[in-house]
Amino acid sequence: MKTPLIIFGAAEQAQLAHFFFSKDSCYEVVAFAVDKAFLDKNEFCGLPVVAFEEVVATYPPNKYAFFVALGYSKLNELRKEKYHSVKALGYNLASYISPRATILNDGLIGENCFILEDNTIQPFVTIGNNVTLWSGNHIGHHSKIGDHCFVTSHVVVSGGVEVGQACFIGVNATIRDHIKIGERCLIGAGALILGDAEPEGLYVGATTERSKVPSTRLKRI
Repeated sequence: MKTPLIIFGAAEQAQLAHFFFSKDSCYEVVAFAVDKAFLDKNEFCGLPVVAFEEVVATYPPNKYAFFVALGYSKLNELRKEKYHSVKALGYNLASYISPRATILNDGLIGENCFILEDNTIQPFVTIGNNVTLWSGNHIGHHSKIGDHCFVTSHVVVSGGVEVGQACFIGVNATIRDHIKIGERCLIGAGALILGDAEPEGLYVGATTERSKVPSTRLKRI
């Protein structure tokens, strides 16, 4: 019998969470919750939407699990705050781990994690709480991903790396082995990190410039 699940959020991230939890998990999504100030619809994905401030009355913590489906706004701070709010109400927080991910770390994955298809998590890796790993990442052996991090897609985290809490790592970023990334770092798309990163660092990869030759001048495509 599946555990009934409430999803916090009623936007794209929540819609994706509903899709994946409904497709292949031990949870059954039964409702969505948002802060009362943002309650502008009564239904989402064919299910009721309720005010978070009133959720306990209808969906008590001893009968329902919760998942916080928020992105990386304000360097993951909004997701972090709501994660702690849900815990304070006494709910168990669910994690979604795709059966199409390769998980080799004996399940050392925290709560409220969202790990999508084609991730490779090697042996002796530790994944903290409230972590999102979008599709297609490599997390190398003996690495640690701190709480509240958001890793996008096709990121390579080499072996023995420590990523501090609330970091954001952009698409196709590469992090060399045995280095430390401080808390609240933002590592942009395509960045190459070869040494330790101090907390709150901003690392932005170079953007490919437009050629002076227009595409219509090309003879072969």
